Amino acid sequence: MIGGARVRLNGWQQAAVALGSAVGALLDPRRADLIAALGETTGKPAFERVLQRMKNSPEGTAVLLERPRVISANVGHAWDLPENTFGAAYAKFMGSRNFSPDDRPPVRFMDTEELAYVAMRAREVHDFWHTLFGLPTNLMGESALKVIEFQQMHLPMCFMSVIGGSARFNSKQRSLFFEHYFPWALRAGLSSTDLMCIYYERHFDEDLDVVRRKWGIIPAPPVPATKVETKHSQE
Repeated sequence: MIGGARVRLNGWQQAAVALGSAVGALLDPRRADLIAALGETTGKPAFERVLQRMKNSPEGTAVLLERPRVISANVGHAWDLPENTFGAAYAKFMGSRNFSPDDRPPVRFMDTEELAYVAMRAREVHDFWHTLFGLPTNLMGESALKVIEFQQMHLPMCFMSVIGGSARFNSKQRSLFFEHYFPWALRAGLSSTDLMCIYYERHFDEDLDVVRRKWGIIPAPPVPATKVETKHSQE
């Protein structure tokens, strides 16, 4: 079982949960539970397509068969890996922010165990993607990553998060996002391999730069010098 007990919704109930979650998430973007509910209630067709792609990929198939979970008990060894490795970079990303891989909300609104796992996997690899793309966890960084996630999975929630996030920027921040982060995120999302078909845990001990090249990852470029002050105000 992935997460807590799943809830089956009819069409009207699903629409009501989606609307309520969307409004709540816009009012408070820190509500991970509402963002998760929005992703599940609006994303079933997208998750079904991701599932099929994973079934067509050898590494994606291995993920589906073994169903690895990104939890402390399974990824704790990353903290002991050499500094140049992907695993060590992930550990540094999590540790510097006092994040725990155990804090993800459970999947509640997927119809099958298989789809529930795909939704949970997408949720749990989010911090791997932060690490690989070198993105901060402020509103600017999260919005940029949602652009990449939308290109990778076509989840409506990702598109709505970009709209909602950019609406909260002031004029200077909005200019920085659409002139700097947004064009890069479009390129990065298109150049990357299918990121849901990677068994990340098997690559923890590999060099970070090597896996970035292997998966077509374009790290976020430095902010232009004229934008540095604006960027610092967001961190």
